[in-house]
Amino acid sequence: MTANPEFRLFDLGMNPEFTQKIADQLGVPVSPVDVKQFADHEIYERIVESVRGIDVYVVAPIADPVNDSFMKLMIFIDAAKRTSAKSINVVVPYMGYARSDRKTRSREPISARLVANMLQSQRVKRVMTMDLHTPQVQGFFDIPVDHLIAMPAQVDFLEKEGTVGEDVVCVASGPSTLKLVRRLAEEIGAHWAIIDSDRDPNTEARVTGKVEGLHAIIVSDMIDTGQTTIKAASAVKKAGASSIDALTTHPVLSGDTAQKLQESDLDRVIVTDTINVPERKNFDELQTISVAHLFAAGIQRVIEHRSMADVLKSNGTRKEG
Repeated sequence: MTANPEFRLFDLGMNPEFTQKIADQLGVPVSPVDVKQFADHEIYERIVESVRGIDVYVVAPIADPVNDSFMKLMIFIDAAKRTSAKSINVVVPYMGYARSDRKTRSREPISARLVANMLQSQRVKRVMTMDLHTPQVQGFFDIPVDHLIAMPAQVDFLEKEGTVGEDVVCVASGPSTLKLVRRLAEEIGAHWAIIDSDRDPNTEARVTGKVEGLHAIIVSDMIDTGQTTIKAASAVKKAGASSIDALTTHPVLSGDTAQKLQESDLDRVIVTDTINVPERKNFDELQTISVAHLFAAGIQRVIEHRSMADVLKSNGTRKEG
């Protein structure tokens, strides 16, 4: 820790175990917030202890239920602002609405820009998030955005279990994930391939690259409906992969996605803990990697005014300092 910094860490109930892991890494308690919901679903919040003149960090994934989660965050920000917090720093492990980053049809909103504007309007000092669906969403903010990546934790996990080297192929489910896949393949010394497909479930996907006889890892930033990942797994299976994992950062798992994944050609679904997965969506093939230590390291570096570069590196290339 730096020389006795005055800061407080808060959680709003969306993923309390994740926040507690961050707190344990930082060696601080999670400060209490009184959060209630009235019968008509209005949200009430009160910061229990004074934060006057103190830097505030609040951990709040904008995840299911997305609108309630976002409203809880905005109400907390208002409470912190009105009690004269020195600064308000928002830690959003999963950024809901980030997929709406441009207009694709007439009369559509750009919701990601709206969320950025709403946070900035409340004088938030900085935002820390992970694996945005489209990294250019950072450009919607006129305040600092620390965009962390899950890859260091994912690489560490794969290296520890020996899922590396020439017997592994990292698979992009489409062009949007190709850059991510090629970097992961380089980190673990694996091959890479890409699925040539579209979102129509009735069209057959094709694999470009060698997967036959290899352990395939289908890489994405999130699994929502699971349609793209399941279709990719089917294509990789037909191409002769010996076993298939899905590796993703954000387990959105809307509706009956968990059941569909369980019934698919996937042997495992490896996710991170940016989003709390409720018990009803858990299944035997689901494995979770924690990325809380990366957020703790990020917060520590912000407090100490140090570079974030080392937080973005895997163990093999990371330096302390």
